[in-house]
Amino acid sequence: MSDNTPCWIYRSPRKDEMYLYTAREDTFDDVPEELMKRFGTPQLVMQLDLSPQRKLARVQVDAVIASLRERGFFLQMPPELKPSLYHGNED
Repeated sequence: MSDNTPCWIYRSPRKDEMYLYTAREDTFDDVPEELMKRFGTPQLVMQLDLSPQRKLARVQVDAVIASLRERGFFLQMPPELKPSLYHGNED
């Protein structure tokens, strides 16, 4: 078995910074219907060959590879934004 796992990455038109990784190009049969409704029409961002040595910006590559092999897809959720509030000058 090769260490490389091909994947296609799609962005959601409905939710900023939500991405769907799939094991096959333009194939969403493995993705639950309700998730596809919420995700919207996938927009291809790029194709990558993943390996355990590859680094991804926000997710662990091992988790993505395992999900692609077991489920056929991986959903990357947007990061949790924690706004810092300005409370004025606190002297």
